[in-house]
Amino acid sequence: MRGMDDTLAPEVAPTALPPAPGADRYCSLDFADTAATLPVGQSYDLLAAPESAMRWLAAHDLTTPDVQLYEVCAQRMRTLRAHIRALIAARVDTTTPPEESLRAVNEALTAVPTVPLLAWDGARGLRRVQAHPTDQAVNHALATLAADAADLLTGPDILAACGSAPCDRFLLRTHGRRHWCSTRCGDRARAARAYARRSGASG
Repeated sequence: MRGMDDTLAPEVAPTALPPAPGADRYCSLDFADTAATLPVGQSYDLLAAPESAMRWLAAHDLTTPDVQLYEVCAQRMRTLRAHIRALIAARVDTTTPPEESLRAVNEALTAVPTVPLLAWDGARGLRRVQAHPTDQAVNHALATLAADAADLLTGPDILAACGSAPCDRFLLRTHGRRHWCSTRCGDRARAARAYARRSGASG
Protein backbone atom coordinates (compact mmCIF):
# COMPACT_ATOMS: atom_id res chain seq x y z
CA MET A 1 0.00 0.00 0.00
CA ARG A 2 1.32 3.44 -0.86
CA GLY A 3 2.00 5.93 1.88
CA MET A 4 0.20 9.23 2.32
CA ASP A 5 3.18 11.13 0.89
CA ASP A 6 3.26 9.06 -2.32
CA THR A 7 2.97 11.46 -5.25
CA LEU A 8 2.43 8.83 -7.95
CA ALA A 9 -0.92 8.88 -9.70
CA PRO A 10 -3.26 6.10 -8.55
CA GLU A 11 -3.52 3.11 -10.83
CA VAL A 12 -6.72 2.78 -12.84
CA ALA A 13 -8.35 -0.58 -12.29
CA PRO A 14 -9.15 -2.44 -15.52
CA THR A 15 -12.83 -2.68 -16.42
CA ALA A 16 -14.27 -6.12 -15.77
CA LEU A 17 -15.39 -8.12 -18.78
CA PRO A 18 -19.13 -8.75 -19.19
CA PRO A 19 -20.46 -12.11 -17.99
CA ALA A 20 -19.40 -15.04 -20.17
CA PRO A 21 -21.97 -17.20 -21.99
CA GLY A 22 -23.60 -19.47 -19.41
CA ALA A 23 -22.94 -17.20 -16.43
CA ASP A 24 -26.64 -16.35 -16.33
CA ARG A 25 -27.44 -20.04 -15.83
CA TYR A 26 -24.66 -20.99 -13.42
CA CYS A 27 -23.56 -18.56 -10.73
CA SER A 28 -20.55 -20.81 -10.12
CA LEU A 29 -19.33 -20.12 -13.67
CA ASP A 30 -19.59 -16.38 -13.05
CA PHE A 31 -17.84 -16.99 -9.71
CA ALA A 32 -14.97 -18.80 -11.45
CA ASP A 33 -14.65 -15.85 -13.83
CA THR A 34 -14.42 -13.18 -11.12
CA ALA A 35 -10.68 -13.00 -11.82
CA ALA A 36 -9.30 -12.57 -15.33
CA THR A 37 -6.06 -11.89 -17.13
CA LEU A 38 -6.22 -9.10 -19.71
CA PRO A 39 -3.82 -7.98 -22.47
CA VAL A 40 -0.71 -5.89 -21.79
CA GLY A 41 -0.18 -7.35 -18.36
CA GLN A 42 -3.46 -6.19 -16.85
CA SER A 43 -5.85 -8.23 -14.72
CA TYR A 44 -8.68 -7.80 -12.26
CA ASP A 45 -10.11 -9.70 -9.30
CA LEU A 46 -13.65 -8.94 -8.15
CA LEU A 47 -12.98 -10.79 -4.88
CA ALA A 48 -9.70 -9.01 -4.09
CA ALA A 49 -11.18 -7.05 -1.18
CA PRO A 50 -13.99 -7.80 1.29
CA GLU A 51 -16.05 -4.87 -0.04
CA SER A 52 -15.97 -6.01 -3.67
CA ALA A 53 -16.53 -9.64 -2.64
CA MET A 54 -19.58 -8.53 -0.65
CA ARG A 55 -20.92 -6.64 -3.67
CA TRP A 56 -20.54 -9.76 -5.82
CA LEU A 57 -22.39 -11.95 -3.32
CA ALA A 58 -25.21 -9.43 -2.92
CA ALA A 59 -25.53 -8.96 -6.70
CA HIS A 60 -26.05 -12.71 -7.04
CA ASP A 61 -28.56 -12.88 -4.15
CA LEU A 62 -26.22 -15.08 -2.14
CA THR A 63 -26.41 -12.83 0.90
CA THR A 64 -27.79 -9.46 1.91
CA PRO A 65 -25.86 -6.18 1.57
CA ASP A 66 -26.04 -5.54 5.34
CA VAL A 67 -23.81 -8.55 6.14
CA GLN A 68 -20.27 -7.41 6.86
CA LEU A 69 -17.53 -9.37 5.17
CA TYR A 70 -14.00 -9.66 6.56
CA GLU A 71 -10.75 -10.47 4.77
CA VAL A 72 -10.77 -14.03 6.08
CA CYS A 73 -14.15 -14.52 4.39
CA ALA A 74 -12.95 -13.01 1.11
CA GLN A 75 -9.93 -15.31 1.27
CA ARG A 76 -12.21 -18.32 1.70
CA MET A 77 -14.13 -17.22 -1.39
CA ARG A 78 -10.92 -16.88 -3.40
CA THR A 79 -9.77 -20.31 -2.23
CA LEU A 80 -13.03 -21.98 -3.28
CA ARG A 81 -12.88 -20.12 -6.59
CA ALA A 82 -9.41 -21.55 -7.25
CA HIS A 83 -10.68 -25.07 -6.59
CA ILE A 84 -13.75 -24.62 -8.80
CA ARG A 85 -11.53 -23.24 -11.56
CA ALA A 86 -9.25 -26.28 -11.23
CA LEU A 87 -12.23 -28.61 -11.60
CA ILE A 88 -13.58 -26.71 -14.61
CA ALA A 89 -10.13 -26.75 -16.23
CA ALA A 90 -9.93 -30.52 -15.69
CA ARG A 91 -13.37 -30.93 -17.30
CA VAL A 92 -12.36 -28.76 -20.27
CA ASP A 93 -9.06 -30.61 -20.73
CA THR A 94 -10.62 -34.02 -19.97
CA THR A 95 -7.98 -34.68 -17.31
CA THR A 96 -8.24 -36.11 -13.79
CA PRO A 97 -9.42 -33.38 -11.42
CA PRO A 98 -7.22 -32.52 -8.41
CA GLU A 99 -8.21 -34.51 -5.34
CA GLU A 100 -7.82 -31.45 -3.09
CA SER A 101 -10.27 -29.49 -5.26
CA LEU A 102 -12.87 -32.27 -5.11
CA ARG A 103 -12.43 -32.37 -1.34
CA ALA A 104 -12.76 -28.57 -1.00
CA VAL A 105 -15.99 -28.44 -2.98
CA ASN A 106 -17.45 -31.38 -1.06
CA GLU A 107 -16.53 -29.73 2.24
CA ALA A 108 -18.31 -26.55 1.16
CA LEU A 109 -21.32 -28.62 0.07
CA THR A 110 -21.69 -30.30 3.43
CA ALA A 111 -20.68 -27.45 5.76
CA VAL A 112 -24.23 -26.15 6.20
CA PRO A 113 -27.78 -27.23 5.38
CA THR A 114 -28.59 -26.21 1.81
CA VAL A 115 -32.32 -26.97 2.04
CA PRO A 116 -34.95 -25.21 4.17
CA LEU A 117 -35.16 -26.66 7.67
CA LEU A 118 -38.30 -27.54 9.60
CA ALA A 119 -39.12 -25.05 12.36
CA TRP A 120 -41.96 -24.36 14.80
CA ASP A 121 -43.57 -20.95 15.01
CA GLY A 122 -46.10 -20.38 17.79
CA ALA A 123 -48.25 -18.18 15.56
CA ARG A 124 -47.96 -20.10 12.28
CA GLY A 125 -47.14 -23.64 13.37
CA LEU A 126 -44.71 -25.83 11.51
CA ARG A 127 -42.96 -24.23 8.56
CA ARG A 128 -39.81 -24.51 6.43
CA VAL A 129 -37.14 -21.84 6.97
CA GLN A 130 -33.80 -21.18 5.35
CA ALA A 131 -31.31 -20.75 8.20
CA HIS A 132 -29.05 -17.83 7.42
CA PRO A 133 -27.52 -16.60 10.67
CA THR A 134 -25.18 -13.67 10.12
CA ASP A 135 -22.12 -15.58 11.28
CA GLN A 136 -22.83 -18.32 8.74
CA ALA A 137 -23.80 -16.15 5.77
CA VAL A 138 -20.56 -16.86 3.91
CA ASN A 139 -20.84 -20.59 4.66
CA HIS A 140 -24.27 -20.65 3.06
CA ALA A 141 -23.05 -18.67 0.06
CA LEU A 142 -20.11 -21.03 -0.46
CA ALA A 143 -22.37 -24.08 -0.09
CA THR A 144 -24.72 -22.67 -2.73
CA LEU A 145 -21.82 -21.97 -5.09
CA ALA A 146 -20.40 -25.46 -4.51
CA ALA A 147 -23.78 -27.07 -5.25
CA ASP A 148 -24.12 -25.00 -8.40
CA ALA A 149 -20.59 -25.98 -9.46
CA ALA A 150 -21.41 -29.65 -8.92
CA ASP A 151 -24.43 -29.28 -11.20
CA LEU A 152 -22.33 -27.46 -13.81
CA LEU A 153 -19.55 -30.05 -13.75
CA THR A 154 -21.84 -33.07 -13.96
CA GLY A 155 -24.34 -31.65 -16.45
CA PRO A 156 -24.48 -32.00 -20.24
CA ASP A 157 -23.39 -28.45 -21.06
CA ILE A 158 -20.13 -28.02 -22.96
CA LEU A 159 -17.57 -26.07 -20.96
CA ALA A 160 -14.76 -24.27 -22.79
CA ALA A 161 -11.86 -21.95 -22.06
CA CYS A 162 -11.78 -18.57 -23.77
CA GLY A 163 -9.73 -18.91 -26.95
CA SER A 164 -8.38 -15.38 -26.94
CA ALA A 165 -5.04 -15.25 -25.13
CA PRO A 166 -4.22 -14.13 -22.52
CA CYS A 167 -7.81 -14.33 -21.25
CA ASP A 168 -8.24 -17.24 -18.84
CA ARG A 169 -12.00 -17.18 -18.32
CA PHE A 170 -14.41 -20.06 -18.92
CA LEU A 171 -17.71 -20.19 -20.76
CA LEU A 172 -20.47 -22.50 -21.90
CA ARG A 173 -20.30 -23.17 -25.60
CA THR A 174 -23.92 -22.34 -26.33
CA HIS A 175 -23.60 -20.55 -29.67
CA GLY A 176 -22.27 -22.98 -32.26
CA ARG A 177 -18.50 -23.18 -32.03
CA ARG A 178 -18.02 -19.93 -30.12
CA HIS A 179 -14.65 -19.94 -28.40
CA TRP A 180 -14.63 -16.50 -26.75
CA CYS A 181 -16.02 -15.33 -23.43
CA SER A 182 -16.92 -11.85 -24.69
CA THR A 183 -17.19 -9.69 -27.79
CA ARG A 184 -14.01 -7.92 -26.69
CA CYS A 185 -12.05 -11.17 -26.68
CA GLY A 186 -13.59 -12.25 -29.99
CA ASP A 187 -12.64 -8.97 -31.66
CA ARG A 188 -9.10 -9.28 -30.33
CA ALA A 189 -8.75 -12.85 -31.61
CA ARG A 190 -10.09 -11.92 -35.06
CA ALA A 191 -7.76 -8.93 -35.24
CA ALA A 192 -4.79 -11.13 -34.31
CA ARG A 193 -5.69 -13.63 -37.03
CA ALA A 194 -6.09 -10.87 -39.61
CA TYR A 195 -2.71 -9.42 -38.65
CA ALA A 196 -1.10 -12.85 -38.93
CA ARG A 197 -2.58 -13.31 -42.41
CA ARG A 198 -1.34 -9.90 -43.56
CA SER A 199 2.10 -10.54 -42.10
CA GLY A 200 2.26 -13.93 -43.83
CA ALA A 201 1.19 -12.45 -47.15
CA SER A 202 3.73 -9.61 -46.95
CA GLY A 203 6.48 -12.04 -45.96
